[in-house]
Amino acid sequence: METRIALRQTASVRSFTGEAVPDAVVHSILDDARFAPSGGNRQPWRVAVVKDSTIRRQLAAAMKPVWNEYIALAQTGRTPFALVDGAPPLTTEPTDIPFPLLDDIASVPVVLAIAADLSRIATMDAELSRPPISGGGSIYPFCWSILLAARDRDLGGVMTTFATRAEPVTGPLLGLPPGHALVATVFLGNVDKHMTKLRRNPVDSFATIDRFDGQPLSSGA
Repeated sequence: METRIALRQTASVRSFTGEAVPDAVVHSILDDARFAPSGGNRQPWRVAVVKDSTIRRQLAAAMKPVWNEYIALAQTGRTPFALVDGAPPLTTEPTDIPFPLLDDIASVPVVLAIAADLSRIATMDAELSRPPISGGGSIYPFCWSILLAARDRDLGGVMTTFATRAEPVTGPLLGLPPGHALVATVFLGNVDKHMTKLRRNPVDSFATIDRFDGQPLSSGA
């Protein structure tokens, strides 16, 4: 599909049909995604294609408490797990909230666990006083390329990071190598209908001239 359409119409999809996705298609998706950019072209990614239903259920069991906590925090109006929000720590009592993607994980056509080799990532902001984030630039373009490649094959998908928060459990479950970080879980499959109208903030709400406090960038139209 055209690049512009793929960029504007690749939504997060969390429900799939029961149709299987052949290994050859998964391989071809990863074969395209491997051309994603990374710092120094070091390509620090590792992918576990999780097929075993027992491992899937254990993975979901580890992620579900994180989901429950996420929703409980979101219901207070705050961004869950935000490290910088200017408000005092908040304690909530998580409740069991349905999440079909995890509750029915055994039936999801494709489950990919994405890991990053930290020895191959230049984390430029590691020494700053705030939490580091720049290292993600060497791994998340690969994750996004997986979703774009899937969309090009008329599949849908979503990237989640719930398993990352539960890495002390999910890491050993997936055989995460030493010195690696579990950065995402990607779910893929066939969908009944693709969303074509996504809601996003306009450019002039986030792009400014010269400085972040500068004048909004306009289209000039």
